[in-house]
Amino acid sequence: MKNRIIKVSAVVACVTALAYSLSMASGVTSKSGDAASVYDFKMKNIDGKQVSLSDFRGHVTLIVNVASRCGFTPQYEGLQKLYLKYKDQGFVILGFPANNFMGQEPGTDEEIKTFCSAKYNVTFPMFSKISVKGADMHPLYKFLTDKSTNPDFGGDIKWNFNKFLVDKNGKIVARFEPPVKPDSDQVVQAVEKALQ
Repeated sequence: MKNRIIKVSAVVACVTALAYSLSMASGVTSKSGDAASVYDFKMKNIDGKQVSLSDFRGHVTLIVNVASRCGFTPQYEGLQKLYLKYKDQGFVILGFPANNFMGQEPGTDEEIKTFCSAKYNVTFPMFSKISVKGADMHPLYKFLTDKSTNPDFGGDIKWNFNKFLVDKNGKIVARFEPPVKPDSDQVVQAVEKALQ
């Protein structure tokens, strides 16, 4: 009996360690239910380095799920212009590639980085590809879309280039659906208001 308990305990310990290792490898270090703000998440950037979103505390942040083969992909140009216009005032854009919609982001992180750089001269921070909906949704997007953690702007991601605006304190203050262009008056005014 004691041997069985020891074996079961060893198996549980191994499974727990494996789950932890996998979560670290995928850049998941916070569960959405444990998070109080976007600053509680650590993510892998497009070069595979771990980045704490708390590094962006004090900035106004636009979080966008992006894709390279979407009808909205030209919004990269508007995003880059918006970033260049306000980055010296404490504004940043975080791009999260996702392949959730009709396979419109099939590439590797390296391919995505090359595409964004060559086609749109993207210089704002880009992150490793994640899932923004479904059973494998990344905890960051669970946090962003869950009505319990984001009551004002929660709800499913419907397509690529959904945009969440986060203020300097980590509070989500606006959400823009994919058709809303990043250089539209609606987005620009919200960014300027958050920067004040």
